[in-house]
Amino acid sequence: MLRLFKRLVLGLCVGLFGVMIALAPFGLALEEQFGLPGLFYLRGAISSPDDVVVVAIDQRSARHLNLPLNPRSWPRDLHARLIERLTEAGAGVIVFDLIFDTHGNVPAHDAALAQAMAAARNVVLVERLSSEDVELLMEPSDQAQYKITQEGTIQPIPIIADAALVCAPFPLPKLSRVNGYWAFKAGAGDMPTLPVAALQVFALPVYADFTRLLAHNSPGYTEQLVVNSAAPDIEALLFTLRNMLVNVPGLAQKMLVELQRNTSLNADTKRMLRALISAYVGTEIRYLNFYGPPRSVRTIPYYQLVQSATDPAALNDAFESIFKGKAVFIGFSAETQSGQDRIRDDYHTVFPGADGLTMSGVEIAATAFANLLENKPIKPVSLIVGLSILFLLGVVMGAAFLMLSNRSGAFVVIVLILIYVGHAYYQFEAMGLWLPLIIPLFLQMPLALFGAGLLKYVAARREGKQVKDAFGYFLPERVVNDIAKSAGKVSANTQLVYGVCLATDADKYTTLAERMSPRQLSQLMNDYYAVLFEPVRKQGGIVSDVVGDAMFAIWAPPFLDADLRKQACLACLDIVAAVAHFNQINSEMQLPTRVGLHFGEILLGNVGALHHYEYRAVGDIVNTTSRIQGVNKYLGTNALLSSEVIVGQADFLTRPLGNFLLAGKSSVVNLSELVAHKQTASYEQYWLCERFTHALQAYELKKWNEASSGFLEILDIFPADGPARLFLNDSLQYEASPPPESWFPVMRIDGK
Repeated sequence: MLRLFKRLVLGLCVGLFGVMIALAPFGLALEEQFGLPGLFYLRGAISSPDDVVVVAIDQRSARHLNLPLNPRSWPRDLHARLIERLTEAGAGVIVFDLIFDTHGNVPAHDAALAQAMAAARNVVLVERLSSEDVELLMEPSDQAQYKITQEGTIQPIPIIADAALVCAPFPLPKLSRVNGYWAFKAGAGDMPTLPVAALQVFALPVYADFTRLLAHNSPGYTEQLVVNSAAPDIEALLFTLRNMLVNVPGLAQKMLVELQRNTSLNADTKRMLRALISAYVGTEIRYLNFYGPPRSVRTIPYYQLVQSATDPAALNDAFESIFKGKAVFIGFSAETQSGQDRIRDDYHTVFPGADGLTMSGVEIAATAFANLLENKPIKPVSLIVGLSILFLLGVVMGAAFLMLSNRSGAFVVIVLILIYVGHAYYQFEAMGLWLPLIIPLFLQMPLALFGAGLLKYVAARREGKQVKDAFGYFLPERVVNDIAKSAGKVSANTQLVYGVCLATDADKYTTLAERMSPRQLSQLMNDYYAVLFEPVRKQGGIVSDVVGDAMFAIWAPPFLDADLRKQACLACLDIVAAVAHFNQINSEMQLPTRVGLHFGEILLGNVGALHHYEYRAVGDIVNTTSRIQGVNKYLGTNALLSSEVIVGQADFLTRPLGNFLLAGKSSVVNLSELVAHKQTASYEQYWLCERFTHALQAYELKKWNEASSGFLEILDIFPADGPARLFLNDSLQYEASPPPESWFPVMRIDGK
C-alpha cells in the first residue's frame, strides 16, 4: 500500500510540475522556441497552395527594368501596368505589400495607379500601424497616474487609398524569429490585418452564399451586412463580421454545422465559406504554418509581368493560367542575402534559407493568407487538453520509473514518448495541431527519472540497513553491503574486477565423514572453518563459497589494490599454520589442507536464476585456482600459487616449479610453492628453494644429468619432497630417451 502511494505521489508531482510549467509564461516560450521548430523539422517542407502567388520585386527585376532595388523609387505607373495585367489574367485579389504614404515623383503616375486600382476593384493595400503612449492625468494634481498605448494607422495618400478596395496593416512581432502574426490588432480596436482583409476580398464571389447561410441561422443580422456591389465598404464589413461572429454566442458554430449539412453548395464554395468563418472567430494572434524555406510560396519576378512581349496573346494566355482566380501578393522579396542586406524587409523563421536567406515580409503575408484560405494555421492545443496531456504523461512516467526497474521503466517511458511524439507529429502534419514537446520530454521525464531514482535510493538504504542488521552475523561486511544494496530485488547483477582467488581442500574428509555422526561432523567442520575463515577475514578477504570440505575466498576490491596479492599470500601462510595447529590438537580427526592461489579477472556478484541466487565469483580464474590447489596432491605440497600472484612480492620465499598444463585447461600456468615469509624462513627452506631453482633450470635446458644430480641432492636432505621426486623421474626418463626437439618444459596434470 505504501509503495502504491509513493508511485501515485511521484506521478502526481511530475504531472502537476508539467501543468505549472505550462501555465507559467516561460512554458509557452519554451515550446515556441524549441518545440515548434522541432515539429516543423520533423514535418519538413510541404507544397504551398496553388491559389497564392508572390510577385517579387527583386534584383533580377530591378536589373531588367533598369531601376534601383528600392521599391519606393519605382515609378507607380509601372504598378498600374502590373494591376492591369493581373486584372486581365483574372486575379482574384491583388495585395500590395508596399507603402504609398507619400506622393510619387510624377503626380500622373499616382493617378494612373489609382485609376488601375479603381478599375480592378480587388486591390488591397498595406498601411502603416503607429502607436503612441498617452498619459492620463488625475485632477487636481495633474500628475500622470496611468499610461495607455494608442494604436492607429497611417493610410496611403488619399488618391491611392480611395482607389483601393481596403487598406489594412500587417505588423509582425519584433522577435529573433517570427512564429506568428496578428490577425486582429486588439490595441487598434480589434482591427483586421492584411491577410484577413485579403481573404474577405478574395471571398466576395461567395458573399451572397455567406449572407444566406447567416440568414438561415440568425435572420436579424443580415441587414447589417448589406454590401454595395458598386462600392463595397470592406473595412466596415470586416469590423462588423468580427464583432458579430465573436460576440454572438454560438453563431459561428451554427453556421459551420449548417454549412456541413448543406448539399446545394459545391466543395470550393464550402471551403471558402469555412475559411472565412474560421478567420473571423479565431484568436487575435495566429501561428504561421510555414511551407518551407524562403520562396516556398510560388514566386514570379516582377519584370516578367510588365515587360513587352513579341506575342501578347500567348503571354496573356500564360498569365491567365497562372493568375486566374489566384491571390497575388506584390512586394520586395530578395533572391540573395546581399539583396536583403540592401533592403531590410525580411525575418527569421523556422526554415532557414540557403546562404543565410531569410523570409520576406510579403511572403509571410502570403503564407498567412494561405493558412487562412486552407483553414490550416498552426493551432496550439486548447489549454484544458494541453494541461490534461501533461498531467497524464507525468503520472504515467512517474509511476513507470518507480514501479519498474530502471531499464524496464526507461523502456516503457521511451516507448510512451515515441508514441506521443508520433501522435504529435501526425496531428501537426495533418491538422496543424501543436502539442507540447519540450515540457514532457526535457522537463517532466528527467524529473520523473530523478524522483524515482531518489525514492529508490532512500528505499534501498533503508532495506540495506535491515539486511545488514539481519545478516551481519553470518556474512562478511562487504557481502552484506552488496546484498543490502539489492535487497528490494535480487537479480543476476555482476561486476567485473581483478582480484586474487584462494581455494582450499581438506584431505581425508570422506573417511572422517563415514565414521562420524552428522552432529559430530558438523561440529568438527565448524571448528575447522573457523580456523580457515579467520586468516581470510584478518587479511581483508571474503569467503565466497563453502562446499563440504572446500572453501573459496577472494580478494577483489572495486579498485585494484597494490597490497592485494600480499594480503592473499599472508592469509595462505596463516591458513597453513593454523591448520597444522588444528591437526595437532585434533590428532584423531586431522584434516590436512591444500591451498591454491591465482590472480586474474573475476566476475563477482549474484549468480542464479528464478528464485535462487548466490553471491560468488565466476570466471576462468575460479576453475584455474581449484586446479592449482589440486596440483598439491600430485606434488605433495601444501600451498601453490601462480606467477600472476607472486609477481612483485619480494616479502615471500617461494620455490619455482615451472610450467604446468592443468586438467581441462589449454593454457599453461607457471606455478610456485609458497614456502614462508622471508622474515621467518629457515636456512633449510632457503637452501631447498635455491637448489631446486638451479636443478629446474637445468631441466628446462635439457641438461638431464645435471638436473638429475640436483634433484637427487635435494632428496638426500628431504626424502619426502614431492616436486624433486617428480622432476627426477622425468629427468631420468628423458636422459634415457630424449624428447623431440620441439619439446617444451611443461608438466601435464591429467587429474583434478
